[in-house]
Amino acid sequence: MAGQSAAQKDGVDAAAGVPALYVVATPIGNLGDITVRALEVLRRVAVIAAEDTRVTRRLLDRHGIATPLIAAHEHNERGAARRIVERLDAGDSVALVSDAGTPGIADPGALVVAAARAAGHAVVPLPGPCAAAAAMSASGLEDGRFLFCGFLPSRGGERRAMLGPLAAEAAALVFYEAPHRIAECVEDLRAVFGDDRGVLIARELTKLHETIHRCSLGEAGPWLAADDNRRRGEFVLVVDGAPAGSGGDDGVAERTLRVLLAELPLKQAVAIAAKLTGAARNDLYERALAIKEGAA
Repeated sequence: MAGQSAAQKDGVDAAAGVPALYVVATPIGNLGDITVRALEVLRRVAVIAAEDTRVTRRLLDRHGIATPLIAAHEHNERGAARRIVERLDAGDSVALVSDAGTPGIADPGALVVAAARAAGHAVVPLPGPCAAAAAMSASGLEDGRFLFCGFLPSRGGERRAMLGPLAAEAAALVFYEAPHRIAECVEDLRAVFGDDRGVLIARELTKLHETIHRCSLGEAGPWLAADDNRRRGEFVLVVDGAPAGSGGDDGVAERTLRVLLAELPLKQAVAIAAKLTGAARNDLYERALAIKEGAA
């Protein structure tokens, strides 16, 4: 990378010698996917703030690291942030880790980082494993642009409502999904984006039973249903961006409205579609009447 300082090239941290919060990416499955720099930081900080101390302890034991652990997860993150800032104020450096991947990316950590910054402390990111980047690297999509969407809502109606405005997005869409919702999620993607849109299904990335399969959304449901094992594990879905000319704002509003009408009364569907897309409520109301009357 152009513009690197001598210290960066030699592997010396920018915050060396001063208290800092190190945001450390950890393996998403294979424990060998940890950087040398991450191990050095985990050894030398005063304490490691972990999403689940039991998970992180296994990683530390693998590499002979005895640094003390404290909990910083979604249920205690605000309180943990205050305690971490107190440690930083006292002159300690702290490492922040999640169970897998990068803190703050579909994982707890953002509140801790914001609190440390607000208190005037250095925040040093240590890049490493990321499920979204790993899946994109295996997608073969030449454009390279993608929109990271994380986990979709667990309720079907809310999930489809969120997907509606994304139907005309030209960049690839990256979603995380849990095994007990993968079939429902893929079906909603098909319903909103259509049978022909391509999707990469990445399951258990970097783990023993890693599976990477590319097909159309119309084929994805049957592929998952054909083998129970295909619905196990943690998933990353990479959905192709909308083809050129597939519809701009009007197309987004139309798709959003149709999705909402399948779940909600007409007036409520129109009101929500107007908020989501910015389209005129009167225009949406007339279109909704036409859809309901079967004239669309």
